[in-house]
Amino acid sequence: MRSRTEGRERTGADPRTELVPARLGAADVARVGAAGLRARPLRAVLSALGIAIGIAAMLAVVGISTSSRADLNRTLDRLGTNLLTVEPGSTMFGDAARLPGESVAMVGRIGPVQSVAAVGRVTAHVYRNDHIPAGQTGSIAVVAVQPGLPTAVGSHMHRGVWLNEATSRYPGVVLGAAAARRLDIREPGTRVWLGNQWFGVTGILEPVPLADELDSSAMVGWPAAEQFLSFDGHPTELYVRSAEPSVEAVRTVLASTVNPEAPSEVQVSRPSDALAAQRAADSTLGALLLGLGAVALLVGGIGVANTMVISVLERRPEIGLRRALGATRGQIRLQFLAESLLLSALGGAGGLLLGIGVTTAYATTQDWPTVVPLWAMVGGAGATLLIGATAGLYPAVRASRLSPTEALA
Repeated sequence: MRSRTEGRERTGADPRTELVPARLGAADVARVGAAGLRARPLRAVLSALGIAIGIAAMLAVVGISTSSRADLNRTLDRLGTNLLTVEPGSTMFGDAARLPGESVAMVGRIGPVQSVAAVGRVTAHVYRNDHIPAGQTGSIAVVAVQPGLPTAVGSHMHRGVWLNEATSRYPGVVLGAAAARRLDIREPGTRVWLGNQWFGVTGILEPVPLADELDSSAMVGWPAAEQFLSFDGHPTELYVRSAEPSVEAVRTVLASTVNPEAPSEVQVSRPSDALAAQRAADSTLGALLLGLGAVALLVGGIGVANTMVISVLERRPEIGLRRALGATRGQIRLQFLAESLLLSALGGAGGLLLGIGVTTAYATTQDWPTVVPLWAMVGGAGATLLIGATAGLYPAVRASRLSPTEALA
């Protein structure tokens, strides 16, 4: 039996020469994978669209919720988290309690308190004019207010001016944002029918996030309410702004300071806690929507896997020809894996752009800062490549196992 060396000597071949499969470089792999996608562009686009929708959904959910929280944090930073409200509770017999008239002065003597202002409910209604039926109140409350209220609640004027020590004695009124809208008043200088007499509108407030009950209120000066509207002088709510490090300490002594004889009849709350709860609810909703985005991403990955499996079945002759020309199983696996990764990368890039665009558009309409976390973009790109590799692994292995004769048959 002749050896392989003797056979080479008789044919004139170099005994040191061995047939070694050529290696595919990164550029060659990308070129071969892209050629497979270009051969069926419509199917590739539709499969990539599934990935794009999933990535865009995930990125938009994270971006919109993050932008919402950024706006909420910006609002809290502007308004502060050191506002406390004091309201009367109930007596031991179940009757409505009353806050003492001197409670504002007593709270003002607490060291860390920076500002305090009171609001008192007035038994009166406000109408656009004196021809409106009495029952059509528009759910607008009439309250007596003190000059320091805007400082305490962190509000600003939208139009006109706030009541000062001088104008608080005259029949003037400041409307909350919702109250002005219901009365169809856009500018100060108009008169309204309040408590069976005319009051001049001196200003309109912007919405007050930490005291939204003021938005639907018509606010008159404390002395004017006592003189013209028979106000009894008892506050129904106190707004207390304290130094930030001492909020909890002030909160613990407010009830006994406001009503030393019956501190149990006083309720103290912190409006910013409601905004913090809202932020927590937004986070929970964001997690739910993120799960829906993950489902959409999974569906897109299944679409990629389906596309690659069909591609293997349709391209059996091509696989057989390449195997017959010397392509190894590893090269066939690499070819189809590269196609899957390119398909997913195409969808991922489109999804990132679409997600950022949706987040930007929605945040702009809501007047929020646009925030798309870097970790979300990196995570989306990583998830895309992982899905591409996972979805293309089985079709790539299946294609590599085809023998040349079987594939060409």
